[in-house]
Amino acid sequence: MKNLVKDLKAANKDLKALSKKVDKMIVEVGKLENPKSTKKTVAKTKPVKKGIAKKTAKLTAADSLFGIIKRYKKGADVATLMKKTDFNKRKIYDNVKILKKRGKIKSAGIGVYVKV
Repeated sequence: MKNLVKDLKAANKDLKALSKKVDKMIVEVGKLENPKSTKKTVAKTKPVKKGIAKKTAKLTAADSLFGIIKRYKKGADVATLMKKTDFNKRKIYDNVKILKKRGKIKSAGIGVYVKV
């Protein structure tokens, strides 16, 4: 019985050593298959001249409201603006106020706005 326990412990030790060797080999094979992952690559970019770089203009909430209002000749009401933009009433009223200050829209009635 003692010999059997000794043999099992020796086999367990050998299996652990073999498992470590297999893990190392897997890592080595992974490096060989994917050599680009170990090297650091730097993307080449063209130099940008000052003043030429274009900035992309982001569409603000007021601009999107104005785009919708100018499509309606008789004016767009708040309910229509809410459906088209998914904004709440407060956001619509705040942005309408901004557009009125800019002179882009005017009120055609209560809650109805027309392009100037």
